[in-house]
Amino acid sequence: MINFEKKVLGNGLRVILAPMDNTEAITLLALVGVGSRYETKKINGVSHFLEHMFFKGTKSRPEPGQVLRELDKIGADHNAFTSKETTGFWVKTSAKDFDVALAVISDILLEPLFKEEEVEKERNVIFQEIDMRNDNPRLKTQENLENIVFGDQPVGWDIAGSKKTVASIKREDIINYETKNYLSENMTVAVAGNFDKEKVFQKVSRAFAPVKKGKNKNFVKAKNFQKETQVKIFNKETDQTHLALAVRAYDMYDEKRYALDLLSVLLGGNSSSRLFSEIREKLGLAYYVYSWSDQLKDCGYLGMAAGVPHGKLSAVVENIVSICSKIKKGDISKSDLDSAKSYLRGQTALRFEASDEIAHFVASQELFYNEIKQPADILEKIEAVEKEDVLKIARELFRPEKFSLAVVGRHDKGEKTNKFYKKILASL
Repeated sequence: MINFEKKVLGNGLRVILAPMDNTEAITLLALVGVGSRYETKKINGVSHFLEHMFFKGTKSRPEPGQVLRELDKIGADHNAFTSKETTGFWVKTSAKDFDVALAVISDILLEPLFKEEEVEKERNVIFQEIDMRNDNPRLKTQENLENIVFGDQPVGWDIAGSKKTVASIKREDIINYETKNYLSENMTVAVAGNFDKEKVFQKVSRAFAPVKKGKNKNFVKAKNFQKETQVKIFNKETDQTHLALAVRAYDMYDEKRYALDLLSVLLGGNSSSRLFSEIREKLGLAYYVYSWSDQLKDCGYLGMAAGVPHGKLSAVVENIVSICSKIKKGDISKSDLDSAKSYLRGQTALRFEASDEIAHFVASQELFYNEIKQPADILEKIEAVEKEDVLKIARELFRPEKFSLAVVGRHDKGEKTNKFYKKILASL
């Protein structure tokens, strides 16, 4: 059970305090409800660009690198991240150094300088980051998959943007985006670890009181354009072929997401799963093979990925289709389902041992659901899932016209190849 208390500041910003007795660490997370799907095509990548710029100087810490050096002095773990729907900034440190963590995080969010010369420097850094992602075929395959699944709309664009869009982003674009989206009702601040609740709340309250009141309004609802199997081959000189399959599934508010999580575990969630047992252990066709589910505000998908020898791509796709088809036809036992539930129980127990995990959990719960469910409440929903519930969504999702396939490797990307893999997927 997570011990927590929620408080709301006068400006509407929500603060979640989660004290823990069994740790000497403390994590501070500021989570903002904005990400790449809130952008326009012209400035795709601005959320991620802005995340970088917050660390490039503030009024009280004007020199580049000063912010990070201050955190390094106390031996803190720290990072920031941008997703399709959130941007987060966190510091994990010893409890005695909380004041430093709070001072830095509040400072970068409230007093950024966004110097023109630093914008240009960071633009080049982001170019390198995009190149790095493009050079990583495993990462690029998943990005390609999401581009295919969601299409040309905000939820389907790359989080970092392209070199073309990043090159066109101006300093004023960054400032305008920050002004419109970094607002009090669009932000949660979570503190988890070893601390006194009242003292910490007073400090957080003073630090974040200046955040401008308001909430962003430029959310674009996702559309589903897919009417048939989608296949895209990206020819690239790689050591192995990387593939990713997906079906559009459920959003984070759909009750069927609990059955989906169990289906994902059964399919490829661990080393006892169907994909791992069949494709890696029995056939030796892949080093990595797994599945996952991704749920956003109004859409989601179930994904599967593998790294395979170039000449075994078709065999692996055929085996994945076969495994999905068997599940769809009822190849799930009560024992299988019980094992998947037990796995999720164990993973949940391990997850909530760390202050950073608890901070992210409570902040996300509050931001998206306006309430914080206990992990036990979520597990209760999972425990209530029956075998027929999993089979029902398998029958609903595992249909040829719902599948998308992305491949990166030494393969012909012509129409003939596309038709070949569409035919395999049509056998579901």
